[in-house]
This record gives sequence, structure tokens and C-alpha cells, in this order.
Amino acid sequence: MALALYRKYRPATFAEVVGQEHVTEPLRTALAAGRINHAYLFSGPRGCGKTSSARIMARSLNCERGPTPDPCGVCNSCVNLAPEGAGSVDVVELDAASHGGVDDTRELRDRAFYAPAESRYRVFIIDEAHMVTTQGFNALLKIVEEPPEHLIFIFATTEPEKVLGTIRSRTHHYPFRLIPPGAMRALIERNCVDEGVAVEPAVFPLVIRAGGGSARDTQSVLDQLLAGAGPGGVTYDRAISLLGVTDVALIDDAVDALAAGDGAEVFGVVDRLVEAGHDPRRFAADLLDRLRDLVLLAAVPEAIQRGLIDVPEEQLTRMSAQVERLGPGTLTRFAEIVHTGLTEMRGATAPRLVLELLCARMLLPSVSDAESALLQRLERLERRATVAAPVSAAEAGLQAAVAQAPAAQAPAAQAPAVQAPVAQASGAQAPAGDRPTFQRRSQQPEAPAAAPPAPAPAAPQRPAQPPAAAPQPAEAPAQRPAEPPAAAWPATHSAEAQASAPPAAQPGPAAQPAVPAAAPTVAAGGLDAAALRRVWSELLAAVRGKSRSTEAMLTNAIVQSVDGETVVLTHTAEPLARRLSDSRNAEVIAEALTSVVGGRWRVTCVHGDAAPAAPSGGNGGARPAQAKQPLTRPSQGNRPVAEPAPAPAPTPAPLPEPDIPLPPEPDEPEDTEAMIAESTALDESVVIRNNHEESTIALVTQHLGARRIEKG
Repeated sequence: MALALYRKYRPATFAEVVGQEHVTEPLRTALAAGRINHAYLFSGPRGCGKTSSARIMARSLNCERGPTPDPCGVCNSCVNLAPEGAGSVDVVELDAASHGGVDDTRELRDRAFYAPAESRYRVFIIDEAHMVTTQGFNALLKIVEEPPEHLIFIFATTEPEKVLGTIRSRTHHYPFRLIPPGAMRALIERNCVDEGVAVEPAVFPLVIRAGGGSARDTQSVLDQLLAGAGPGGVTYDRAISLLGVTDVALIDDAVDALAAGDGAEVFGVVDRLVEAGHDPRRFAADLLDRLRDLVLLAAVPEAIQRGLIDVPEEQLTRMSAQVERLGPGTLTRFAEIVHTGLTEMRGATAPRLVLELLCARMLLPSVSDAESALLQRLERLERRATVAAPVSAAEAGLQAAVAQAPAAQAPAAQAPAVQAPVAQASGAQAPAGDRPTFQRRSQQPEAPAAAPPAPAPAAPQRPAQPPAAAPQPAEAPAQRPAEPPAAAWPATHSAEAQASAPPAAQPGPAAQPAVPAAAPTVAAGGLDAAALRRVWSELLAAVRGKSRSTEAMLTNAIVQSVDGETVVLTHTAEPLARRLSDSRNAEVIAEALTSVVGGRWRVTCVHGDAAPAAPSGGNGGARPAQAKQPLTRPSQGNRPVAEPAPAPAPTPAPLPEPDIPLPPEPDEPEDTEAMIAESTALDESVVIRNNHEESTIALVTQHLGARRIEKG
């Protein structure tokens, strides 16, 4: 029968004891100086060398050359007290777990008065000393207090606080500790070399983690793996199957999914884990160990060199990438959640459910108001701002160019990028010379028919812009519906204000830019509808800080699509959908969206499952000719008329009436008729106002059934 590794490689001298230098060095010094006490107390976790050190102490005391810190190993006492020796009659080892009663201690006390038979000292090693009863300790108290000169007691225990205080105070206490991973790896690597079995490097961290810092437990785990090793030695796959640990691939997939905020992948990992027969508790513990390594790696980049973490070299690259994607605050919050979840899993009847719940808490930092959750949200916003920075910088440069060069012609291909800031600024009545003014094609002056028509819609022009040499011809009435719909582009000026505005020249065919037309329509940071839904709670919080009434209307809205810079929402309540499409509410949502994900946005809301409105720079020409005109909404009559801004001298002549007649007014669609009927039935206080407080009161009164309390 093969001898167990922890017995085969038991240390025979203090120099061979691994990881306990804080104990062995003082003992060696005391032995060399001859300062020997009559009682010692060795305490510490199991399997860390307490009993072995007690035997080495007895061997050093009774060596023919002793007392010495280094036994000779050749005298009779050293040979008998060797790890596999026959033992000595003068060294008595008592297991207090089975011999801790008062009768056993009385017998030991009676034997203690006899002189040693063949050695220098009589040594009594009492293992598991905390199991001795109070009566047993009382029986030993007098002899431990005043022992004969030839008698030495060595108590070994894992719970020194349970040793009687009067006994403990009469001993020299040496606390043993768990063996650090570096020293443990060196120990088991030597054992594998001595056994002549090849072991993959990735197996050693698994064995060390399974041993928990105990040399005996670690060597027992290694002994099991060596016993089942094949011709190729101990492989990683064989080790994880025998030890029951979680495959590192599952841990990597879980961490990557948490970093990406991909809930489907996170719960998919949990499903694969359960289908493979792994214990959810063990997975949570292994995930916590990985998060601990990532926290240390984020705080100390040279953690591997310092020995703070022990991972294979090929795993370090992937862990470094995970640290870059997860900030320190996020990692700390994840570790706290998993640690709390491990506590909740103890005795849980559905550990998988507990694991899925803690995964959900990690994915949703907005559900918690703790500082760690706030820090995780800030780190997420910083990462998104970094991704969206190039697009935002390009848009900022375009806006600066428009503001600094009033006479410059905006390229037709960049019309969506220019319209975005115009849409966001439509709620305020600013002078015409301070910001661009949007003009419909039907309001543009007639151009010579000799010039070819431009294939793309014209970009908005500044009012004070001088006319170009080759103006673009007006398009046919069938092409006019290419302009944005009313829901996607709320009108900001009345018809009278637009009629009194100075004329704006249109760029000719020679002014077409070389910039690709698709570039301005790319969403900031590559955002799509799914990504916007994931930050919906953050968007609501941002809207709440700007307008609580808008946030209340937006709560039940759903993201339908993201097309370029246009975000289309749907709402089950048609009146609320129209209110969300109003310029003031749309601006609030767009500004909040910019603060969350960056970029410049336009927001529109449709009712129910209605199709989203196309962006102004998109396929507007494909819309039917009966599309609604954005300037014919009934609410336009209640808006103040914009004062025309003074234009630089010479002042151009007022815009003449277009020669091309407007198309006949189409029949009111069903949604417009419903809107008119509802606006007639509603009280006059429901009309959109500039007063924020009055609008909020009207909204609560009409839709929530509230009653206004008059101040008396």
C-alpha cells in the first residue's frame, strides 16, 4: 500500500517546515541559546505543521548533541523520533479528542513524575488540547504550573481560546498560520518531481485553492490527482472534473458578459453551469475569487510579480483585458454582491434562483442608491463617453463652422447633422441671426428652370446669407413631402414669421460637398435600439432632473427604433404620444439622451405600433404626397409670432409669395381628426403653454383626475 504524501513528506527538522518561519526561527534561536520553557502552546489551522513541529521540538531536545535546533538524525533518539520512526517511551502523544476526560489527565499526571528512561526530557504532546474538559485542565493545572525539571508539555490546538486561561497563561504561545500560495506551490512541485509525475502548470492553482492553505489538505488533493494520472500526467481537464471546480472558460464568459452588460449571455452561462451539473454555490465562490484577482490586478498592475495573485501566464492577458473593461468601482460592487449572495445561498432551497438574482443585481446598478452603484454608473458613462467622443467632436466642429462662417454653404449631404441642433433649439424663440432657420422647399423662391435639380434635400441656411450665383430650382409639389413629418420635426415658427423672414439662397450643383452622406447619420457611439433600452433607466433619471412632467409621460414609452440621429419612441396613449412629440418635451428628452450617451439627437414619439418617422436626410422622397404638413397643426395658432431679426445692410427684399401654387389641402387623417376633436373637448388650459407650472397642473388635471385647490 502506498504511503500518503502528507506522511511521506512530513518535515523532520525545523528547516523543512514550510511557511512557518515566524515560529520556527524563534524556536531555533531559543534551542541554540538553551532558553527552554516547561510548556508550549502551538495553535493554528489544521494541517499547517503544529503536531509535526511538536515532534521536531521533542527530537531536538533529546538529541545526543542537543538541545540543538538541528537534530543529527543518526542517534537513537533522532532515529526513533523520525517521521516514520518507532517512537520513544519518553515522548508521549495524547489525543485529547478521545482522551480528554478527568481520568485520562489524572493518569497522565501520575506518569509525569517518573524520570525519563533513556532521554534527556520527558515530553508530553497533547493534541487537540481544546477538547480537554474543564475538570481535566484543573487536574493538570498544578503540574503544569510547577513541573519537574525533566518534564515539558506541548499543547497543540486549533482553538486556543478554548484552552483554560490558567493553563494558557503558563505556556509560550506560538501561533501557526496558513501557508501562502507561493510557498505551497514550491512544496507540491517538489513532491511531483520526487514522485516522477508530470503535472500541467494550470493544475497547481486548482490544487492550492482546494487545499485552502493547509499543507496536509493540499498534499491529500495532489495525492488523489497523482493516483488517477494517465500516461500524460495530470491534465487540467482531469483536475477540474475530479475537484469539481468551475471551468475557467465559464468564469471568463461570465465576467465578459457582465462587462458588456449582456444579460442574455450572463443567464446563458448560469444555464450552462446547471446543465453541466456544477454547484451554483461553487460557481459563486469561484467567481468571487476571480473578482478578487481582478480587483488586485486593477489596483496593483504588477500583482503577479509581487505574488498577490497566482494565475497561469496565458490567463493573465485575458484578465488584463477584463480589468480595462471593468473599473475598480464596478469590480468592487460585483465582489460585494457575490459575497452577499454566497451568504444567502447557505441553506437556500433554490441556489440557482439566488445566483440569477445576484447576477441581475450586478447588471442593474440603477436599482440601488448605494455609493458603489453610483460609482459603477459613473464608470459606465465614462466608458460610453470615450466611445462616443470622436462623433461628438465632429458634430461640435460642424456647429462651430456654421456659427463662425455665416456666408458658408452647408453641404447637402450633411443636412441631418445640421438639423439636429436646430431641432433641439426649436423650443426657444431666439433672434434669427443667432441660430439657423429651417425653411420648407415650398417657401423657397423660384429658380431658373435651366439648372438641374439637386438629388438631395437642401440644408438649412442662415437668414442673412447672400444669394448664390446659381440657385437651385424649386422642386415639384410631388417631391415636397420629403421634408420631415410633423411628429419628427416640430415646427417652431408660425407662418407669419416665416413669411417675414429674409430670403435664403440655395446652393447650386457646384457646391455639392465631397463628404460621404452616410457619415452624419451614424448614431453616437454606434448606439442602436437595444443599447438604448439598456440605458433607459439612466435616461429617465436624466429627464427627471430636467422636467418631472416629461419624465412622467415618458415612463411608459418604449424605444421603437434608432435611425441615424433620430430616436423613435412609441406610447400606448395617443395624447401622451403627441405631447412627447411636442418641441419642448422632445428637446428635454434629446438633451437628456445627449447627457447619457453623448452625440446630438432628435426625438419623436408615435402612438401604438405606428411605423417610425423617417429622418429628414433619409428616404423622404418615398413618402406619399398626402403626408401631413408640419406647419398646419392646430396648436400653431397659439404660439407667439417670432420677431424678424435685423439683417445686415443691405436688407434684402421680403420673401415674395411663391409662384408655384401649394397643393390642395389633403383630407384630415384619422389621427388628425381625433386630435382636433380632443382639442375642442379639452379645456382651454390644456393648450401647450410656455409656463412650465401651468402645463404640469393641466397634465395632472386632465389625465390623472386631480382637482386644483384654489388658494383662498
